[in-house]
Amino acid sequence: QVQLVESGGGLVQAGGSLRLSCAATKRTSSNNAMGWFRQTPGKEREFVAAIGWRGGSTLYADSVKGRFAISRDNAKDTVYLQMNSLGPEDTAVYYCAVSRGSVASTLKEYYIYWGQGTQVTVSS
Repeated sequence: QVQLVESGGGLVQAGGSLRLSCAATKRTSSNNAMGWFRQTPGKEREFVAAIGWRGGSTLYADSVKGRFAISRDNAKDTVYLQMNSLGPEDTAVYYCAVSRGSVASTLKEYYIYWGQGTQVTVSS
């Protein structure tokens, strides 16, 4: 089945930037919407951003609008999350996911394949 390989997480100071990458093992993912979610211990996994299969439609959580940008390169079966102006509130494990459909969604129930997660830590 589809597997996702994430990279780009790490430690960054407040105000800094990181770029997360998530590569899928199969090109079939290019026909599906993809998304990013994040989770902290004891908390629900929350929606961050999503992008439609052609990249024309994007959705963002209110907390990251204007700071984060999701994009995809279907030729590489890769989705990116550019994160700018990071703050401690952004500290979490970030997960990329592939949706069952082609339309971007905020609902985790729509996503059928998940990465292992990558830690993002923002120091104050």
